Amino acid sequence: QVQLVESGGGLVQPGGSLRLSCAASGSIFSINSMAWYRQVRGNQRDLVARITAGGSANYADAVKGRFTISTDNAKNTVYLEMNDLKPEDTAVYYCNAVLQRTRWDPIRNYWGQGTQVTVSS
Repeated sequence: QVQLVESGGGLVQPGGSLRLSCAASGSIFSINSMAWYRQVRGNQRDLVARITAGGSANYADAVKGRFTISTDNAKNTVYLEMNDLKPEDTAVYYCNAVLQRTRWDPIRNYWGQGTQVTVSS
């Protein structure tokens, strides 16, 4: 069993900062990539940022220059540093990992439960 547990969401004023964390635990053989998505109620879930096992990162245009994704590979943890937050960043943020549980398993997507980020004055 693999679990992704997110933390760090909350209420912040416009221009403020938050740091999200997501730790993957359980039987993990290898992680191909980890990512953050966000979803506003009634809309689709959109990619915010992704980082590969090799350290290559890509970002949605809306967050470039404000958000930074990073990992602690020893802890199977991914972070999202969010600066200069705007009301339009308000959403539920989901952690995603593309990984193999064992060397014999296929590569699969796993999701966290989501954490609410609200940007409001």
